[in-house]
Amino acid sequence: MKQQDLTEGNLLGTLCMFAVPFLLANILQSLYGAVDLFVVGKYCDARSVAAVSTGTQVTQIVTSLSSGLTLGSTIVIGNYMGQKNYEMVKRAMGTTLTVFSVFALILTGLMLAFEAPLLTVLNTPPESFELTMTYVAICALGNFFVCGYNSISAILRGYGDSKKPMVFVAIACALNIILDFVLVRFAGMGVAGTALATVISQGVSMGTAVVYLKKQAFVFDFKLSSFRVHRRVARELAFVGIPISLQELMVRISFLYLMTVMNSCGVFAASVVGIGSKYDVFAMLTSTSMANALAAITAQNIGAGKPERARKALWYSMGFALGVSTLFWIWAQVSPETMIGAFTKDQEIIAAGVPFFRSCSYDYLMVAMVFCLNGYLNGRAKTLWTMISCSGGALLVRIPMVYLFGKHFANDLGMLGKIAPIVSGIMAAYTLVYVLCEGRKHGE
Repeated sequence: MKQQDLTEGNLLGTLCMFAVPFLLANILQSLYGAVDLFVVGKYCDARSVAAVSTGTQVTQIVTSLSSGLTLGSTIVIGNYMGQKNYEMVKRAMGTTLTVFSVFALILTGLMLAFEAPLLTVLNTPPESFELTMTYVAICALGNFFVCGYNSISAILRGYGDSKKPMVFVAIACALNIILDFVLVRFAGMGVAGTALATVISQGVSMGTAVVYLKKQAFVFDFKLSSFRVHRRVARELAFVGIPISLQELMVRISFLYLMTVMNSCGVFAASVVGIGSKYDVFAMLTSTSMANALAAITAQNIGAGKPERARKALWYSMGFALGVSTLFWIWAQVSPETMIGAFTKDQEIIAAGVPFFRSCSYDYLMVAMVFCLNGYLNGRAKTLWTMISCSGGALLVRIPMVYLFGKHFANDLGMLGKIAPIVSGIMAAYTLVYVLCEGRKHGE
């Protein structure tokens, strides 16, 4: 199985060839939650919509922690690939899979033990509390599959292959859509059906990936003896991955606090935020994909001693991400009703969501810059800076703003929607300054 060398050839072509499968995989992965919400909104009531909306916010903590840590693996493996140090590549793969197997089991236990207190803290609407509990509990059982898939995908991307993760998630997405309709519409399982569909499809995705790679004689053989933690690699993964994971956690906590404020406004406001979060994911998919692809490309090129190629990739990525995000921003400004109406026909939810969507959509533009800048810095192993930057923006700016806006504009969803773009705009400004200063310092 051949890897892609990201340090040679036409840069724009290499970036597109590597980033497009990344984007398609992220689009498909995002369909999980979107299809869950779509099916529930079509065949269930507002309580179920609120349950999936709030439950998704909780389960995204797992995804954020897992993807943040595994991105560290992509960067470490990519750096070794750039150095052509294939023995360390194998060790990094074994360490990654071993660590995340244990991590997934611990995380499952914690979620099952503390889901009720967490949902209470989030001010989950009483009428949807039990349904949300059910959704989170079932999804927690799939943590091993989530971490397994993310680990394998991160390894492949660091190795230079972004196409196989896209194929594996496509299988899961297709199965998830089928099971959603079967379990919710025909079996009448409601919220539990959507969660079960997600867990089953994630398990199939991870299993398919392992079987395929073993048959292809991949560099990692998946034998029990190969699952070892190598101390040097573990330290590197921790140094790079933990800051990324912590920043994702801090950002997620700040958004959970926003969900808490919105939940206190009632079931319709909670539904609006849940639907809005789905569009956030899709509108920012290009930015997320370009940032993650950029991290791998930057890591390989820094390892190969080509920092100027990595910096040029940053500007290409940012321009492309901004272009796509602008299309979603225009849609939200011109016709937010059609965006909300795709998930629900409840006129009260649509009416409540219009001002929120119009103000919050400015974040699509700001995030395009933030994500690409952070992707570039992560690829250069400047993850401590990105952690401080993102955590500071979440804890010192977003949470205080949510508190103040929630106190003075509790029933004005339009004002609450302005929080995200303001915070992202501040983060984009100081991160850009840091990148430019770093470039001058190193003569790039």
